[in-house]
Amino acid sequence: MRLSELSERSGVPTATIKYYLREQLLPSGNRISATQSDYDESHLRRLRLVRALIQVGRLPVATAREVLGHVDDASLGRTIRLGAALWSLPHGPEPDDGAPETAAARTEVDRLLDELGWASVREIGELSPVHRSLVASVATLLRLGYPCDTGYLVQQARLMHQVARQDLDMMETYPSEKEQVESAVVATVLHEPLLASLHRLAQEEESARRYGL
Repeated sequence: MRLSELSERSGVPTATIKYYLREQLLPSGNRISATQSDYDESHLRRLRLVRALIQVGRLPVATAREVLGHVDDASLGRTIRLGAALWSLPHGPEPDDGAPETAAARTEVDRLLDELGWASVREIGELSPVHRSLVASVATLLRLGYPCDTGYLVQQARLMHQVARQDLDMMETYPSEKEQVESAVVATVLHEPLLASLHRLAQEEESARRYGL
């Protein structure tokens, strides 16, 4: 398809597509003349991903380029490829090593992961920005006087594990590994706000059922 058709099908203005091409967020098309290139379904798919990262995820162009670089890196195994792309996305605050609650939070998180049997996550530890964000969250709860109940966290984590299984089941429906990683990144950017909304709606519904309106 020509650039004009790519713009029409994606809903992205041609000027924006040209900007994405210059910023290396979108691969170049196949050159068919000195002034024209041909684009295919992979470009359409990539445009949707770029829009999710920049327009919904509010990622700076440099960060989006880093995420996409990991998505495109076929030299990585699927787990590392996916992990590198997701680690490049924004995360929560970093642990404050000067706060007395941080050490206790690390112990609590380690206990949680051991009880869950999440050995791989436990081994990676604070190399993962997600792990560090969890430590920071637990430390904040401790500092504000809302200590975490490990049993409650275990139940919540197991529910999230079911969601993760569904995510990967959906991811595996895509034909290529690259498309699978792309879909996982999109799911993280677009579905996490959706899941947060569903969580709050579920709380409203359960409260109404228990206590009435």
